This record gives sequence, structure tokens and C-alpha cells, in this order.
Amino acid sequence: MIVASLVDSSYSVCDFEAIFNFGDSNSDTGGFNTAFPAQPGPYGMTYFRKPVGRASDGRLIVDFLAHGLGLPYLSPYLQSIGSDYTHGANFASSASTVLPPTTSFFVSGLSPFSLSIQLKQMKQFKARVDEFHQSGTSMSHGGSSGAKIPSPDIFGKAIYTFYIGQNDFTSKIASTGSVDGVRNYLPQIVSQIGAAIKELYAQGGRTFMVFNLGPVGCYPGYLVKLPHAASDLDEFGCIPSCNSAVSDFNMMLKETLSQTRKSLPNASLIHVDTHSALLELFRHPTYYGLKDGTRACCGHGGGFYNFDPKVLCGNMIASVCDEPQNYVSWDGIHFTEAANKIVAHAILNGSLFYPPFPLHERCDLQPIG
Repeated sequence: MIVASLVDSSYSVCDFEAIFNFGDSNSDTGGFNTAFPAQPGPYGMTYFRKPVGRASDGRLIVDFLAHGLGLPYLSPYLQSIGSDYTHGANFASSASTVLPPTTSFFVSGLSPFSLSIQLKQMKQFKARVDEFHQSGTSMSHGGSSGAKIPSPDIFGKAIYTFYIGQNDFTSKIASTGSVDGVRNYLPQIVSQIGAAIKELYAQGGRTFMVFNLGPVGCYPGYLVKLPHAASDLDEFGCIPSCNSAVSDFNMMLKETLSQTRKSLPNASLIHVDTHSALLELFRHPTYYGLKDGTRACCGHGGGFYNFDPKVLCGNMIASVCDEPQNYVSWDGIHFTEAANKIVAHAILNGSLFYPPFPLHERCDLQPIG
């Protein structure tokens, strides 16, 4: 069982006063939509009651993580007007990759805000915070945009989270034409994540959480898009060859973090095994109070999977299920708030950390519902 109770305590202090997140649509709280505003309903329907740039019917894992630490939801870096950066910022952008895309967004469909760009944004953000305070400007003014600026010492008191790599994985499968074709790129992808951690360490970061890659071979969207026969599926309806390549990626990532950890004194590098939690949900959804694993809640066609890559969730002729709280998959590629909450519980209680990290000893964790 992957879920345990959170520490139920009243609000108190936490050693970590901020989160700085880097990622793709799995943790984007509105950055991509700020740059390219077009997200339709029913995204956001469960919690926000309207689209808010999140690839879900509600909250994401990073939302629950912030809530559990007693912090506000992360404002997207690109959303300057009215944003609150006093407890961190979110540099994630939907369709982002670790490796920079080789063609334009209009050709590849991949975001121009790759990990290297997100790191440059972080460096710029830190420089502007330092400049803001050195100038003696009152923090209460928040600048002309109304954005609230953090204290310059926040960068050493933050958790730096990474939830990225899925688009590298799936785009390389698409470009090479096979699951095996992606394996040649895995060392380069995980190496760039290690380099990103070193860069942030040099800027003062000391605590890093890196989420590994989910079981893509169970996602309804890829069960439709990846060619396979019925005999290629395992007993849970997933594609083992695809998930095997995912496991290779995750093992390389774990080893890269181990090697990187040795070179960074006084740093905590935590491998967060979201893969095992998500795999459990796909394999045994009813055990966790869900009903549907490999069927999308929001979509169109695609037979059992309710997914058609030409008619995605949000399209006028797509439909949405009546009870998204019973589904693992929201739109065939991303997760429901219900699934995200279950995984977030497991993260906050520390059951997915390697090496073990006593988060509950560093913060009075808040119940996330």
C-alpha cells in the first residue's frame, strides 16, 4: 500500500520556506498557458471550476506538495501580474523537454521552454531578486507588476523539484519509430538533469527532489498511439516493452543522482519514485478507491481507452466522464486530481524517497485532504 496518513498538526514552521519547480505539464501550474493562452474547459473543473493552465481536472502533485509544506500554490514564472513569489516560483511549462528541441514548437509540438531555458529563467529571477533588495525598494510595493518578491536568503531554504523527461521519452519514440530507439538518448537526458542540479547548487540550492518517469506504457494515450497487438499487453493492460524502457531511464536517473550526490557537499538529492506509485494505481485502481485505470476520463473515441489524438480533451466533440474522482487518467496523458492526491500523500509521508529523507522531521506537514 502506497498511502499512509500525514502528520496531522496545526500550522507551524517548516525548514523549507519555498519550492522552485522545473518541469513539464505534469507540474506546470499555468506557465505555458500564460505564454500561449488557449486552454479550454473542462480542464480545472473539479477544484478550480475553470481552466487554470493545469493539465488535470484539478490540482497537481506539486500543488499538494506545496500545501503539505504549508506553502501557497506556486505561481508560474511567466505570469508576472499579481503573482506571489515569496515562497518560490514555478518554471515548468507544458510540452517541455530536458534536451532542447531541434525544431520549432509549430513543427515538433514541444515547448521552447526546455530545461536549459528554465534554468536561465531561474538565474534571471535570482539576479532580479538580489537587485530588487540591493536597491532598497520596499517589498510591499512588489514592483510595477504587483508580483510579490521573496527574501534573497530564500534560495538556500528552498526545495528544488524536477518533474521532467516524459516528453523527451515520448518524442524520441515518435522520431525513431520504436521503443528501442529511445534507449540511445537516455544517458544524455539524465546527464543533463545531473548538470542542472550542479548549476542550482552553485547558486545556493541544497535540497533537490527529482521525480522519476511514470509508466508511460500504461497511459491511455500511448496505448492508442504506440503500435501493439493484444498479445503485447500484460495482465494489467500495459505495454511491457515501453515500461521496460521507462525502468531503464529511471535506473539511470537514480544512478546519476547517486554520482552527483557524491560531488556536492551538504546537499540532499532525493530520487522520488513516482513511477511505483503510479504503476500501482494503474494496476490496482480499486485498491485505492478508484475504478478506471487505463481509460481516460476526458476524451473521444479510441475504443476502450476513450482517446483519439485528433480529438483531444477540450475539443468541442470530446466528452468528460461524470466522476473524474474514479479515474487514474484525466485526458489520456495526464492524471486526475484524485490520482495526483494519492501520489502526493505517498511523497509527503516519505515512502517514495531514496535515500530516505525525514521530511516530517523538517516540517510540520499539513493535511491535504
